[in-house]
Amino acid sequence: MSEITITSEYRPGALGKVVELHGTYYSRNWNFGLTFEIQIAAGLAEFFKRFDPAHDGFWLALDGERIVGSITIDGSRHETEGAKLRWFIADEAYAGHGLGNRLMSEAINFCRNKSFERVYLHTIAGLHAARRLYDKFGFKLIEEHPSETFGAPAIEQLFELFLTD
Repeated sequence: MSEITITSEYRPGALGKVVELHGTYYSRNWNFGLTFEIQIAAGLAEFFKRFDPAHDGFWLALDGERIVGSITIDGSRHETEGAKLRWFIADEAYAGHGLGNRLMSEAINFCRNKSFERVYLHTIAGLHAARRLYDKFGFKLIEEHPSETFGAPAIEQLFELFLTD
């Protein structure tokens, strides 16, 4: 494992690699299948079609040229609903090396620099490492409910973070 870098520059193949990271992890650990992978691919494609650096951010974690993680801020509705943290994923081989913390820092600093008031995210219960990061950065769980949205039973959760004092 070489030095991990974080970049906000899109790299060819990044959309596919982010979908692959999600599809592989959630299939292996949560039994999510094609339905989930299609949702990730469609959501990312829609996001990139309307990407605006004035309010949207996308970061990749790179080991050399290899994409090993990502995080996104969708700020298209920041004035009404808040900015949405999306597609936060790290290759399991890089767990415990601070990669998630670095990606989360990039995303939250972006939101602070843009003066966004609220950041929210949807996730599922049981993602313990991610939950520790959400807690560390000040996110609060505000809602949870059973769901089969992703093709297998899970408890969906909604977290939010207010950035105003």
